[in-house]
Amino acid sequence: MTGVVTPFPIAAAGPRQTGFDRAELSRILDLYGRMVAAGHWRDYAIDLGRDAAVFSAFRRAAERPEYRIEKRPALRGRQGMWALIGEGGAVLRRGHELGPVLAPVERKLMKLVEE
Repeated sequence: MTGVVTPFPIAAAGPRQTGFDRAELSRILDLYGRMVAAGHWRDYAIDLGRDAAVFSAFRRAAERPEYRIEKRPALRGRQGMWALIGEGGAVLRRGHELGPVLAPVERKLMKLVEE
């Protein structure tokens, strides 16, 4: 059977996994690196799921994350796809852009560096 082409199966609707693009991950890892240099964070985890991509930052590896940075594209049109979630699970900041959502952590870093 020469000349027979079998079509490649295409995923039905939407992406199978939500992730961070290079610029987003670079911004998050830059903040993480500065917090490590300040001696505050020691570990991180990335969870890439169907509905959300989550970056979790830990003070120590054996505890709950101090902050979770979530990207949920389904919320893009409403309250914004970015969320900063605290250790207790409360949403500290939500928005359409990553920079303003990371602002509370940036302020905390400034306080850590000043001490």
